[in-house]
Amino acid sequence: MSQQEIVTKIALDNWVGQIAQTDKLLQSLSDDDLHTEIAPGRNRGIYLLGHLAAVHDRMLPLLGFGEQRYPELNAPFLTSPDKAVADLPTVAELRSHWNEVNGVLEQKLRALTPDEWLQQHTSVSAEDFAKEPHRNRLNVVAGRTLHLANHLGQLILLKK
Repeated sequence: MSQQEIVTKIALDNWVGQIAQTDKLLQSLSDDDLHTEIAPGRNRGIYLLGHLAAVHDRMLPLLGFGEQRYPELNAPFLTSPDKAVADLPTVAELRSHWNEVNGVLEQKLRALTPDEWLQQHTSVSAEDFAKEPHRNRLNVVAGRTLHLANHLGQLILLKK
């Protein structure tokens, strides 16, 4: 196995592992649990689920994997704080979106060659990428894995 293959395998394994841990937790939480604030005055679980689904959905175009599937999640979960939007999708809808988006991401990520992992993501220009080659798909996945781990830590607080 080449160094590039090792590095990309580590990134993919970490991503898949964090998704699996989050899935396991989400399956253990009821819809009522997800309507609970993480702590008094803080985000509710439903908001974090929608936020994560929206962030992962936006990874599809960022990584060059196609269009966002659920752009309607951007306003309530990315550009607005929790409770600012009254009419949210149901927990069941958000769980479905979460599962679908992560399934597509995993399939597309597994299909990448090591060289493709190191290609620029779509929000960096060719000129900037030449100066900053670390602005690549691998870096996006690594960053989003950390983002997910942070919110997983918050969601764990809903566990009774």
